[in-house]
Amino acid sequence: MESSAARPGDYRAADSDRDAVAERLAAALAEGRLKEDEYRERLDAALSAVTLGDLDPLTADLPPAGTSAPAPRPEGPIDLAAAGEANAPSVWKEQAEAWRPWAGGAVIMVGIWGLTSVLAGEATAFWPIIPLGIWALVVIAGMITGGRGR
Repeated sequence: MESSAARPGDYRAADSDRDAVAERLAAALAEGRLKEDEYRERLDAALSAVTLGDLDPLTADLPPAGTSAPAPRPEGPIDLAAAGEANAPSVWKEQAEAWRPWAGGAVIMVGIWGLTSVLAGEATAFWPIIPLGIWALVVIAGMITGGRGR
């Protein structure tokens, strides 16, 4: 009789194995390594995985959580003008991210002010200007200092 030893990938996956892969995929999404649709596909595959071998390919191309993959070294001279242009979108994205919560708060506060004005039958004092103004100053200060206080 021939004995067939199971390979590690043939072992059945436990819920904890599927959860660990799901957490790594969520971290990869947060790190910007996966796009939303690719994350969803891999997560669905992880949650329906039967064996450890089904789970392995889902994270094989991802570095361990919290580490950064080494950046490829460019060949030849570096074009500083192009390098500056490549960084420009990330600066704008960071600034937009800083203002996103402020904009959400503005919509809510102005909505509350509008509703109370309608219920009062006249335009009441525009009170959202005070908290929004203070909040805007905090966001601007964070942008100037680089958000080091976080």
